[in-house]
Amino acid sequence: MIRCQSLSWGAPGQPLTSPLSLEFDSGSLTAIIGANGCGKSSLLKVIAGLQKPLAGNVALSVPRQSGLSFLPQQQHLDRQFPISLEELICAGFWGRRLSTRLRAQRLKDALENWHLSGLGERPLMALSGGELQRALLARLSLTDAPVLLLDEPHAALDELGQQLLWQHIHTWHGEGRTLVVVCHDLAAVRQHIPQTLLIKNRECVFGASNELIQQTPHTQVA
Repeated sequence: MIRCQSLSWGAPGQPLTSPLSLEFDSGSLTAIIGANGCGKSSLLKVIAGLQKPLAGNVALSVPRQSGLSFLPQQQHLDRQFPISLEELICAGFWGRRLSTRLRAQRLKDALENWHLSGLGERPLMALSGGELQRALLARLSLTDAPVLLLDEPHAALDELGQQLLWQHIHTWHGEGRTLVVVCHDLAAVRQHIPQTLLIKNRECVFGASNELIQQTPHTQVA
């Protein structure tokens, strides 16, 4: 569960929206949509504890450090950092005690599930945008966190990559995890995500995805 109470975020003295009071139920799957710069990514960062709110608070039903995993946009990743794809993915094991054998099997499964087998030794700078995004998603999959925050997870993915993404999102949702997904593909939101938070004109509107998007068909999202 994620509970936002009278939450405001943005630059000091410049809140991006009116205060938000909303609860994301445990096991729910929610999209956040809205125009570029409206505060979607910033809201995820506030929920993740990476950015301080201007006012209000966020309460979680799980500890942030061990129970929440955040997928940022890959533009915030330093691709010159000297690690391999495999080392990036293994960061998903951080803070967990697993046997060497189990870690190796989980890594092998993640590479296969995200169609990255054979690429483990490649440095980040040698990866395509789609390969890097799938590696970030593979890292996320190893955390087993009950709360997942995904900021534009479909970015840079080709058709196959997007199919894999939505398959995994439905699997995670079926496992009872709580997912909040920033997405600009309204067709995908209507098809895959049952409820949506729309940020528009500095206001937040929450409702069923089909109804909300149908009522605001000309909303620009990015």
